[in-house]
Amino acid sequence: MTRLVVEVPLEMAGMRLDQVLAELFADYSRSKLQTWIKSERVQVNGLMLKAKDKLEGGEEIMLDAEPEVVVTCEAEEIPLDIVFEDDSLLIVNKPAGLVVHPAVGNWNGTLVNALLNHDASLETLPRAGIVHRIDKDTSGLLMIAKTLQAHNSLTQQLQDREITREYLAIARGRMTAGGTVDEPIARHPSDRKRYTVKKGGKPAITHYRVVQRFVRHTLIRVKLETGRTHQIRVHMAHIRFPLVGDQVYGGRFQMPPDCGERLEQELRNFKRQALHAAKLGLRHPVTDEYYEWEQPLPEDMARLLEALAENER
Repeated sequence: MTRLVVEVPLEMAGMRLDQVLAELFADYSRSKLQTWIKSERVQVNGLMLKAKDKLEGGEEIMLDAEPEVVVTCEAEEIPLDIVFEDDSLLIVNKPAGLVVHPAVGNWNGTLVNALLNHDASLETLPRAGIVHRIDKDTSGLLMIAKTLQAHNSLTQQLQDREITREYLAIARGRMTAGGTVDEPIARHPSDRKRYTVKKGGKPAITHYRVVQRFVRHTLIRVKLETGRTHQIRVHMAHIRFPLVGDQVYGGRFQMPPDCGERLEQELRNFKRQALHAAKLGLRHPVTDEYYEWEQPLPEDMARLLEALAENER
């Protein structure tokens, strides 16, 4: 058994216990949660309640979860760039081009396959322990829980916006200053693979500041307050500073004027969004000590920055 402890958010007041569990422990099936309620593995403020009992918000829920195989992917020998690892936590530096989760068109060769090869016990954790994701063509830091307790802690930190996530990105256009984009994001109404700023979408807040300006490009450091799919890419395109190489949100490729040979070559060959998850900070799920990691820019983004600087000499 693994004991997971969460506090019921006040906004869930009036909801049934089974509904609250389905929201707070979404990685487990409703039938599994119902079974655990009936077998008295769920306590609310120390009491055993029925699935239909309504909660007031603020209660402490203790769930005695039973580890079971929940990931059925095959292990594959794919190299991992491990930044940190102990008994409960794994931090990896994901290269651009590596898909995080298996899906249609990418059932093999993913980070999940690599993780199962690294540690077979991760098959008992939701999504092999992966708590958040970054896009296939985004590089950088990812956290993976190695136990149910760690998974619960990291998921709660994400929900409470306690995780530090900072990115480095190269945007098209010369920014005069940093700022904040506070615009809701939802699926695009006509293209289900894309997202867009849309009234009624999920709240999304992106902070950005200028690191280095070039004639027609800007290196920015971006800090996420929320974690919506494609958030940085959508928000930067919305304020008309799309990321270099973003073939989904960047519009038609245009070579900037007064572009030297080296810069032209780098821009033409840059086929992914220029986005790197550079910093990750969190409270350790066991010790509660704050940890922080940073990873420098990958080679392709570093080369592009050198070409941008060289073009201004």
